[in-house]
Amino acid sequence: MARPRQALRVGLGYDIHRLEPGEALFLAGVRVPCPYRAVAHSDGDVVLHALCDALLGALAAGDLGEHFPDTDPAHQGRASSEFVAEILAMEVMQHYRIGNIDVNIIAQAPRLGDHKAAMRINLARLFALPLDCVGLKARTNEHCDSVGEKRAIQAQAVVLLEARTRPRATTALTRRRRVGTEHEPATMRLAPKPPRSRRETRDSR
Repeated sequence: MARPRQALRVGLGYDIHRLEPGEALFLAGVRVPCPYRAVAHSDGDVVLHALCDALLGALAAGDLGEHFPDTDPAHQGRASSEFVAEILAMEVMQHYRIGNIDVNIIAQAPRLGDHKAAMRINLARLFALPLDCVGLKARTNEHCDSVGEKRAIQAQAVVLLEARTRPRATTALTRRRRVGTEHEPATMRLAPKPPRSRRETRDSR
């Protein structure tokens, strides 16, 4: 007899990248202009990397480095939103839907207060969630360690998965989909949509 799937699963994710002089960081798929850039093989989006690891952890499906190794030239400069899309399209993921996500960004610089709203909106779009199911906070590290010295940026993420009564059907289009693959300012890439209730959004997943 097949073991029943867990009704709820929780995943924890973490990522850190060194900083160097540059023009912008990508955080939650949003371009944040600042005098830094992440030292990374892909676009160095610590928020999306932490969320990907949280999803994979909840599914007991390995980690980000196993699925998208930084030794693979195909991932050089790749948009992290593509990693999100591929994980959401995994067969094992079709047995679950995302209940909510929560993110901490720890950065002494840049200041992120003016960008948090755009990041939440973009995360809601990427993960097909109502906005009230997306938590995002930003804080400094009180000048402690490499983050406090503005030499690094890190993110922590938690994801709640809820079992579906019936697995979601996968199609070739779903497996190939790419969400938000072009890095553009949030004001350019996020078109406003009519508000939807949480029930309507859940029923569509």
